[in-house]
Amino acid sequence: MKKIYIASPYTKGRTSENVHESMKAFDLLMQAGFAPFSPLLSHFQDISFPGHSYDAWLNLDIEWLSVCDALVRLPGESPGADIEVAYAIRHNIPVFYGLDEIIDTNQ
Repeated sequence: MKKIYIASPYTKGRTSENVHESMKAFDLLMQAGFAPFSPLLSHFQDISFPGHSYDAWLNLDIEWLSVCDALVRLPGESPGADIEVAYAIRHNIPVFYGLDEIIDTNQ
């Protein structure tokens, strides 16, 4: 299975809607035969155990991204997701802009 990192907005807009959209993308990718990773699931970790810095979360996200086969960028403004896309490009990790684009590669 190809490991797919989901880069998406978190704090811009409504956080709960952003988490839901990431989880929806996770489900669609899983149904398409991928092994998705959604860093926004850490939202629930942060609710239970708050206090980690933005940099700590971003470093953790980059660590996971570094072992993924590709990144899919969901729509919406997000400085963090833009950092993740830039990292992927620098490290030759394919970047897809939309679920349809990446799902088509697995058929």
